[in-house]
Amino acid sequence: MTDDRPSDLAPSTDALEDDPLTKERLRKYRAVVEDGGFPYAYDRTDTASELHARHGNLEPGSETGETVTVAGRLMNTREMGKLAFGVLQDVTGRIQLFVDRRTIGDDGFDEFLELDAGDWVGAEGEVITSKRGELSVRIHTFSLLQKSLRPLPDKWHGLKDVEARSRHRYVDLIANEESRTTALARSRIISELRRQFDQRGYIEVETPVLLGEATGALARPFETHHNALGEDMYLRIATELFLKRLVVGGLEKVYEIGRIFRNEGIDAKHNPEFTMLESYEAFADFDDIMTLVEEVVAACAEKITGGTAITYQGRDLELSGPYPRATMLDLVRKAVGVDIDYDSSLDDLADLARHHGIEPDDHWGSGRFVEALFDELVEDTIWQPTFVTEHPIEISPLSRAHRSKPHVTERFELFIGGAEYANGFSELNDPFDQRERFEAQAAAKSAGDQDAHPIDDDYLLALEYGLPPTGGLGVGVDRLVMLLTDKHHIREVILFPTMRPE
Repeated sequence: MTDDRPSDLAPSTDALEDDPLTKERLRKYRAVVEDGGFPYAYDRTDTASELHARHGNLEPGSETGETVTVAGRLMNTREMGKLAFGVLQDVTGRIQLFVDRRTIGDDGFDEFLELDAGDWVGAEGEVITSKRGELSVRIHTFSLLQKSLRPLPDKWHGLKDVEARSRHRYVDLIANEESRTTALARSRIISELRRQFDQRGYIEVETPVLLGEATGALARPFETHHNALGEDMYLRIATELFLKRLVVGGLEKVYEIGRIFRNEGIDAKHNPEFTMLESYEAFADFDDIMTLVEEVVAACAEKITGGTAITYQGRDLELSGPYPRATMLDLVRKAVGVDIDYDSSLDDLADLARHHGIEPDDHWGSGRFVEALFDELVEDTIWQPTFVTEHPIEISPLSRAHRSKPHVTERFELFIGGAEYANGFSELNDPFDQRERFEAQAAAKSAGDQDAHPIDDDYLLALEYGLPPTGGLGVGVDRLVMLLTDKHHIREVILFPTMRPE
């Protein structure tokens, strides 16, 4: 029995020769190569799911007279006298290969039994059901399309170790149906996100990944160097400021689904490279965007699960709107049992933070204290979808000041199951206010805040041409996939997550 890990991945022929599990496979591979090699293509007429859709209700022992060709990976074989059976797996599912010595001949029967689990095989034959009612293809001929030189994980135990599955995703996808289902669900979620924004008149665009300055979020960037220009450059930490430039230019509703890079930690909810949807809509505010979020999240849930009532980590969630709203300050007040506000003394806020195990930085203002207390005491307690609103200006350098309240902005974050899923604003469109915010961020950066926002002079120039009232949104796509597939670690929904060196 094999363990959870695939065999050591060594490219040398010697390694394959030394392992008795691969030596015989290598011999078979060489025999095919010496006999002319493997085919360049194969004409498949039907997938497993198409056959099940057409013939899923056949009675046991039925013959259809329909000849088809199928192709996929052979997962196992078994011999029963003059009959042999194989399970063929393609991207849509599995179909049984029914091999009758009387149909395929002695040579063909023996050659089929020479196949190994993991081999890529194409087969032609009649669609039938076995005596036990298993939908099958009774094959007349078959072709070995490519040899699997390494054995698959054990049939019963599979590839279970999460780290091994993440490092060797190709083996994980072969061995674990749940992983294939998750990968396909992710694709469907992204397609549904596109459909939701396209049907609302948004234009999908692409913005730069490699930047002279990483802007648009409070995060630490990855740095690189452009040799031809002789300049340091950064991978983007957000698409926000470029998308808003497009709104300035008259593209009134834009969105982008793209990779974002942040030089931060790796844990169950964070990967340094992740997928974000950002959108911006002229003439909308954060109330409009909250409604948009409710509709889009519910639509994705219905697409993947068939409804808006789901189970996540063993607990029920209802994703249909409207979602309740609560201000960040009110939630923190309730958690600490003290009637603090943004005018409270910094010394009192520092004492309160330390009382709850938070060590403040010297440059923090009252907004930072409120945010830190929220992160520590409130965030992971929010289970049902909830919009947390009115974030402090100090932590929201790109959000418009609240129209009727001091110290806070027209900003929201959507929390579900103890994690943030979306972030949206009424966008700051005053170039003078924006410059002051950037300068405050630059001062914080000089004081040691490595996540602080740098000054983006070109963006300020764009604002001087006029950004209309605009509502903006960012959605963490990976987390949305986690939610709708009931996965508890982000690397389960990213096909190739960032991994620590072995």
